[in-house]
Amino acid sequence: MWWDDAAPSPAPPELPARADVAVVGGGYTGLWTAYHLLSEQPGIEVVVLEAEHVGFGASGRNGGWVSALFPVSGDALAARHGAPAAHAMLAALRESVEEIGRTTADEGVDAGYVRGGTLVLARGRAQEARARSEVAADARWGGGTRWLERDEALERLAAADRPGRTVLGATASPHCARVHPRRLADGLAAAVRRRGGVVVEQARVADVVREGRTHRLLLDDGRELSVGTVVRATEAWTATLPRLRRRLAPVYSLMVATAPLTAQQWDEVGLADREVFADHGHLVVYGQRTVDDRIAFGGRGAPYHYGSRIRPSFDHDDAVFAALRTTLRQLLPQVELDFTHAWGGPLAIPRDWHPSVGYDRAARVGWAGGYVGDGVATSHLAGRTLADLVTGATTSRTELPWVGHRSPDWEPEPLRWLGVNAGLRAAVLADHEERRTGSPARIAPVLDRLTGH
Repeated sequence: MWWDDAAPSPAPPELPARADVAVVGGGYTGLWTAYHLLSEQPGIEVVVLEAEHVGFGASGRNGGWVSALFPVSGDALAARHGAPAAHAMLAALRESVEEIGRTTADEGVDAGYVRGGTLVLARGRAQEARARSEVAADARWGGGTRWLERDEALERLAAADRPGRTVLGATASPHCARVHPRRLADGLAAAVRRRGGVVVEQARVADVVREGRTHRLLLDDGRELSVGTVVRATEAWTATLPRLRRRLAPVYSLMVATAPLTAQQWDEVGLADREVFADHGHLVVYGQRTVDDRIAFGGRGAPYHYGSRIRPSFDHDDAVFAALRTTLRQLLPQVELDFTHAWGGPLAIPRDWHPSVGYDRAARVGWAGGYVGDGVATSHLAGRTLADLVTGATTSRTELPWVGHRSPDWEPEPLRWLGVNAGLRAAVLADHEERRTGSPARIAPVLDRLTGH
């Protein structure tokens, strides 16, 4: 759906023979890196190489949450890196949410940015207990998440009760905005071009050969580019690179979208402030009111594919699409929902659920990723940080605890396939148990350890 009204790409530029920096990957991480390099060091020669079109991966397919969410909790960050580092990391993410709004406004990017916050329903006693615990934990890290009682929650989103899923309240965070993902990617690419960067689509890198202090990038169509620094911004597609197959696991998230709702229907539903929404279940779901008044709704549940394979056919899973449509209809039975679109794509999960940014100064190679689906704002912070690292600047960003973090590799197959799919299945079973018993699932502590919480 995000691609329906995408503007055609500009005429392809000629690939230069050399540049200072080559960014491999034309998603948010690569585009923000290029944007900030060009902003902070005018005159630097930056080339972005994208195998398909900008925003082809998760950047152009996601749920449009510009959130300060981080897949590692504040408490877990503090345990690994210390409390001051955890405070700094989470504060930097909150700042990124605001900074994306300022930058899109300054650059004239019509990405539908509206900072309406996040509303996450507590449906049942087990979810309520988890939600209240999250509010208390967030308070320790200055997050500003608050608990809403049932009436206030339903006033903002008129969700229906179902057996085992009575709405008991919700958590509300101010640190999230809604965007149109593809428009954001296209707008960033245009901003990079205006600053003198070169964005080359249909430019698949086949290999990178290091030659002393430079790198020679070989494209699969025979073209070559010589650069001083290479930044890898390939997110889920990192698992397709020969030397990095176990670095990240590509897991699919799928989405559906409705036809536009009428003003009367929206009066019955809510989301008047364009809040994004979810619930406190173990299996992730997420939704937003789009710029053209549809509901875009997504979730996990699709299987991990053996050998970290990524194929276009995996973008579609009829069973998951049907489950998403049913879930949304049960959530909002007061309005008739007609569905017009369904799509999906892979996101990247590190073995310890910990995103990272890194730069090897000797090799002059940078990288970032492993956002576990929370990458719209996180990739902005990653891009700014990579720009600092590449240019040699020492800033508060380069001191953040994810800089230089190295996640362990995933297990070889078939252990990886068994483990990832067992985790996905465990989340489904945990939600079923909680709806049946009203108590936290017995497997929940294991899931929390698996997911970095």
